[in-house]
Amino acid sequence: MKILIAPDSFKGTLTACEVCDIIGQAFNDTINAEIIKLPAADGGEGLCACLKEIIGGETVKAEVCGVFGERMTAEYLMLNDKTAVIETASCAGLPLAGENKNPEKATTFGVGELIIHAVNNGAEKILLGLGGSATNDCGFGMASALGYKFTDENGNIFIPTGETLHKLKHITKPENPINIPVTAACDVENPLYGENGAAYVFAPQKGADADMVKRLDNGLRHASEIISRYLNISVSDMKGSGAAGGMGAGTVAFLDAQLKKGIDILLDAADFERKAADADLIITGEGRLDFQSVNGKVISGIAKRALKHGKPVIAICGSRGEGAEEIMSLGVAKLYFSCTTEKPFSEIIKTCREDLYNVSCRVANEILEKSNEI
Repeated sequence: MKILIAPDSFKGTLTACEVCDIIGQAFNDTINAEIIKLPAADGGEGLCACLKEIIGGETVKAEVCGVFGERMTAEYLMLNDKTAVIETASCAGLPLAGENKNPEKATTFGVGELIIHAVNNGAEKILLGLGGSATNDCGFGMASALGYKFTDENGNIFIPTGETLHKLKHITKPENPINIPVTAACDVENPLYGENGAAYVFAPQKGADADMVKRLDNGLRHASEIISRYLNISVSDMKGSGAAGGMGAGTVAFLDAQLKKGIDILLDAADFERKAADADLIITGEGRLDFQSVNGKVISGIAKRALKHGKPVIAICGSRGEGAEEIMSLGVAKLYFSCTTEKPFSEIIKTCREDLYNVSCRVANEILEKSNEI
């Protein structure tokens, strides 16, 4: 039996590589099977690590601006073809905000600094992962680092954040713009603003209350109008424009980026079609499975491609969220969860490895029992 293990990371607890290893070990300890590991990512945290695992490359460190303006060391991956793979989460990620999450104050300025560092380091293409941000600045922080100038009604230059997007009056393009191809890897399809937009859907998990969500959404609406007026680009209804607090829109407006599903980029790089066609079973998973998993996340991407080859797919996840069962409409045959009771994250992290191993052993035993019945 040949089993392809292709999970996302379990955010905050296990990397995709670690998830592969734990599930693989459980199966090796339980049944006789050939295990193929394919750590996956959808454009958020882990994109660099997964691509390095699959196709190699060199990790590069750079000192840049952090979530709230502090200096920090971030990393990106330089591939052999001179593509720089940069994660928004590496310097503007939600875990970096700690206990003081505030999408009105958070900035993507460091992402722009990483892009400049990569270009100066010889990058000829940029692959920018958008997922996992703590921000809601529509990429204006990134653009400021790239040389764009933003002014208010009094002509004062400032670096917009979610809190100050509404003050935008004018955009001045940089004298020396970045002129290499940029692909932005999305993990969602949400528009920039509105009830399904960046603020209403994602800002609450970044620390926003109901009133802040309204302010952030109004800021994104205003930013869209300013982008349209001065850059002649319409970003409001574009699929994925709401990714990473509007970074999807920002990358298109300020970098002329192409928005693509991150999971598709990774699966293409990993030669997934060949590996799936040769597998008897595909196992995927993510940290928390919920209604968002259907649109652009790792499990949905794996399931859709596996379905084309008629291969069975099961998902082993950390926990179950609202609407988790929706993923079964894409062809996932069965769902398993390593954490079946509500408990604080501080407790989950203590036993996450053991819990994942145990549920994976249970899955392997079920498969063994079924094979013995045939």
